[in-house]
Amino acid sequence: MKPLYKILLLFLVFSYVGYGQENNETPDENLPLKLVHAEPLYIDLIRDLGARKGEKEWNIGAGISDNLDFDSYEFLVEYEWAVADRLGLEIEIPVTLFSRNAVRSTNISKPADRIESIKLAGQYTFLVSEKLQTSLAFGNIVEIELADLNGLSLNNLTQGLLINPFFVAATRLTPSWHALLYTGPRFLTGWNGHENSVAYEINSNLHYMIPNTSNFIGLEVNQLIHDGKLETVLRPQMRVEIMETLKIGIVPGISLNRNNERFSSFIRLIYEPHH
Repeated sequence: MKPLYKILLLFLVFSYVGYGQENNETPDENLPLKLVHAEPLYIDLIRDLGARKGEKEWNIGAGISDNLDFDSYEFLVEYEWAVADRLGLEIEIPVTLFSRNAVRSTNISKPADRIESIKLAGQYTFLVSEKLQTSLAFGNIVEIELADLNGLSLNNLTQGLLINPFFVAATRLTPSWHALLYTGPRFLTGWNGHENSVAYEINSNLHYMIPNTSNFIGLEVNQLIHDGKLETVLRPQMRVEIMETLKIGIVPGISLNRNNERFSSFIRLIYEPHH
């Protein structure tokens, strides 16, 4: 437990001595109202709720998961920007590599390495209420699922199309306590031997944002209903501002469905140029 205490201590030090934006809406009357909400770090939003035209952000993520008989390594690069007030777009390329778990002796073959998809998404914030301290948004994600790397060819580039409409509701319970719900269905249409599937995701979040900073600590709960089963992963997390335009997010994962996955970890590097 000692390493955890050290991480929390460093988080508190960065929170109070580092400089960051206040967790309040910008008072400039010439700009559209925008409430600052703590954004989940694993399944993040397409763009800030109430985003203003011209805002943009780069994300680089890396993670590892213990999947019992093999380990998976995930990497992603994403770019998101606001093309108009309250309207954000995103493009993301996720990659997953696999290796056999050396601790367990098994004859089970590991999955093939993959560039998972080309992910395109949009999100529109249709309500920003200062009175209720609440923002509401809807959006849609379209993922062009790519074939496994060992079978990738000009005649076999894709294996399916995923459509994921979603709804986001975020509220500031107090200036520091933030809650957020991200939910929606996932429709996968497969081809080249891949089946169709339907699932529903529910992502619930509760964060404590350190006053007068953009640093926070909290819990993200990722749930997926698929084939009548509920899969749940708990992701305690924290975000620390390294400099005004650069933040880092640290996310361990604890699966409640031990038959598929045990533990995981994920790190997200967030670069947001001045706007």
